[in-house]
Amino acid sequence: MRLLARARAALSIDLEKQEIRGPDGGMVRFEIDPYRKHCLLNGLDDIGLTMGKKDKIERFEESARAARPWA
Repeated sequence: MRLLARARAALSIDLEKQEIRGPDGGMVRFEIDPYRKHCLLNGLDDIGLTMGKKDKIERFEESARAARPWA
């Protein structure tokens, strides 16, 4: 019965600290890939990550057009 009670208990997950806390005060640390942690904390998906490089992409496109005006 104790296991069932724990399964229904609310847990608190702190991604930044990488900790899970139970209602009884118990704490468990967990590992997560730094890249995934960064994405989750900043709400980034693949498109968001790409848009973060928008300035670099635009500079590349400008230089590519100048180097190959026929394309």
